[in-house]
Amino acid sequence: MTDWINKCHFGDCLETLRRMPDGIAQMCVTSPPYFGLRSYLPDGHKDKPLEIGLESTPDEYIKRMVEVFREVRRVLRDDGTCWVNIGDSYASSPASGCKPKDLIGIPWLLAFALRADGWYLRQEIIWQKLNLMPESVTDRCTKAHESIFLLSKSERYYFDNGAIKEAQTESSKTRALYGWNGMTDDNSNGARTGSAIKKMAETGMSMGEAGLIPIDGMRNKRSVWTVATKPFSGAHFACFPPALIEPCILAGAPAGRVVLDCFFGSGTTGQVAQALGRSFIGCELNHDYKVLQDERLCQQSFEFLECA
Repeated sequence: MTDWINKCHFGDCLETLRRMPDGIAQMCVTSPPYFGLRSYLPDGHKDKPLEIGLESTPDEYIKRMVEVFREVRRVLRDDGTCWVNIGDSYASSPASGCKPKDLIGIPWLLAFALRADGWYLRQEIIWQKLNLMPESVTDRCTKAHESIFLLSKSERYYFDNGAIKEAQTESSKTRALYGWNGMTDDNSNGARTGSAIKKMAETGMSMGEAGLIPIDGMRNKRSVWTVATKPFSGAHFACFPPALIEPCILAGAPAGRVVLDCFFGSGTTGQVAQALGRSFIGCELNHDYKVLQDERLCQQSFEFLECA
């Protein structure tokens, strides 16, 4: 089983995944090729094999993705999770099943298909991009976000909520202080009946004791993540930023466990997993990315493998 760990395995990801042992990984975090966007293989290799994302219809794309993530589910532990960053596409011809210029809705088509195949669809996280690429469109707003879906293999799963908590804002403290029910009474100094400030006045409790704020001043991480894109010199077009997947790995895998990325690309997932004390397994179709991966990965055991 250790032959798979801290390595990128080159070849078709579905065939690679089928060879992996059951339950080898704690979690998967990945960003698949988007439908109808571009080829990631050098010219002359685009048809051997047909890349995911270059299917003729959205239905064909979703079907292949379901097959891939079915194998991902098998290689995860029973308490494992899968975090999928996926963007949408616009139809360019009626062949897609949509009118030209229609927004296809790829992220939710995929999410619903994965749910139907057995995954638990737990959450959509919005990645708000700060320094996005400009668009020349004049008949709609510029797209400034993508989706990250959190899926789980089982109803109960590993999720370290405390590892990704964020600081509570001052506005949250104020709202909690004055309550929510809109009612006041003569002894509350303007605070709403049942509010924390009234409870503090009556009992002498501190803000933390009254439930106004957590003792550590932290709150659950919200579902909108504002993260700037971060270019990596020489990387392919779709290199997602380390700051985007760091909370996924912190929440999804204890230290020492294995993080899978079935569309490994330039190796961002492996780099972040190592920095956080986790191991990784990568799958990648394009052999040319090995040079980029070697620049990012520090494990001495990292090596180039050709899948049969």
